[in-house]
Amino acid sequence: MNKTIRRASVFALLLVLALLVRATWLQFYDGQALADDNDNRRNAIATYSRPLGNIIVAGDAITGSARTKGSDLAYKRTYKDGELYAAVTGYASQAYAPTQLEGIYKDLLNGTDNRLKTVMDTVTGERADPGNVLTTIDPAVQKAAYRALGDKKGGAVAIDPKTGRILAAVSTPSYDPSSLTDASTAGKAWKTLNADKDKPLTNRALRQPLPPGSTFKLVVAAAALEDGLYDSVDQRTSSPDPYTLPGTVRPLENENKSAPCKNASIRVALQYSCNNVFGKMAVDLGQDKVKAMAEKFGFNDDELDVPVRAYASVYPSGMDKAQTALTGIGQFDVTATPLQMAMVSAAIANGGKLVSPHMVSQITDSGGDVLKDYDDSTDTQEIISSTTAEQLQSAMETVVKDGTGTNALIDGATVGGKTGTAQHGENNSKTPYAWFTSYGKSDSNGKEVAVAVMVEQSDAARSEVSGNGLAAPVAKAMMQAALK
Repeated sequence: MNKTIRRASVFALLLVLALLVRATWLQFYDGQALADDNDNRRNAIATYSRPLGNIIVAGDAITGSARTKGSDLAYKRTYKDGELYAAVTGYASQAYAPTQLEGIYKDLLNGTDNRLKTVMDTVTGERADPGNVLTTIDPAVQKAAYRALGDKKGGAVAIDPKTGRILAAVSTPSYDPSSLTDASTAGKAWKTLNADKDKPLTNRALRQPLPPGSTFKLVVAAAALEDGLYDSVDQRTSSPDPYTLPGTVRPLENENKSAPCKNASIRVALQYSCNNVFGKMAVDLGQDKVKAMAEKFGFNDDELDVPVRAYASVYPSGMDKAQTALTGIGQFDVTATPLQMAMVSAAIANGGKLVSPHMVSQITDSGGDVLKDYDDSTDTQEIISSTTAEQLQSAMETVVKDGTGTNALIDGATVGGKTGTAQHGENNSKTPYAWFTSYGKSDSNGKEVAVAVMVEQSDAARSEVSGNGLAAPVAKAMMQAALK
């Protein structure tokens, strides 16, 4: 063999070896990454080749699947009462990545979760029958919140304090997830929803923290009682009125100028929502102690999964005393979601113990066999002592009976609550946020519920924006539905 032919043969052999190495690399190393790539059309074809599993509320499926026409994607997702449950389900779309429960449990719902595979599925490589997600949502409470919020922009959450089960998670304005399911029409709907100034895709119940205003005073009161700064909710505080923010000449004013806020007890200060009392209380405690109590309730937790990951509610650090005083009334850089403030009321209502909130009770296979029971695996943490909880319950009940929260009164139930009207914009130039957080306990059947409502925007005149006027009636409707 001459030299030229020998060299050509060696070169050809090297090319063949290179191709074999590359093919092996693709098959054994890059194969899974390519299979999982969102742009891989085969994944979408496989996912929608048959009906998906369902999300269940009180025994009824609120999702479904429908046959498509003229598409290589055989099925698309459908929703029953889509706008009502959008904050819970999210959407499963042929065009976009799934969100909320649809996203978290996508493998279970499309049959690729390994827990669904039978021995035969493993041998044949076939996709298993899809599983189902059973939620903790109470449809009566969900509907009550949605109807009561109406055309207001806001969010609401209800929790069973004893179990941590989330009974309602509502965000308004909402959207119909069905508009995003079909690849042929999803693009137009996506543009419309994202261009909407009211941001209907935002989950205000779980994922939009805003200043909680005076509802945060419950956290400050809990810190003061636990620290021993005050022995009871009826001990008079050291709280001048007006109270000048430390290091400034600015007085911390009270909304009700005639309220008996000078040196008021915690009970009276919650009843009349006295800013001077809680602003000075936060300074007397110091930001570290207030922050520690806030974090026990769940603030600053960026891994709060219910199982949808909620945005962290924030209590800030590194403040001067004037800023610390403002945090005492839920202002400055304090933010909270309705979920977070419902957790505060739930812990107080449950004797100081917070059961981890969750809105999925079980996941099952196609035959109904339970793969995981979330009701059996919830954590319970003692946030405050039972004595502190009892005192705060008593003070919150005074707020509803004789204070700023009378619109939440319910016949046949014991109700405690706290209003909040949070400033919005520089020098409070924009419409304030209206808050209400509360708990209700039936006097007859032992049922309990904790709720929080945030109204971000409404048609009410600015002078009529208040926690009692806008948010408390929504909370009342939710509690009534939960306590029946």
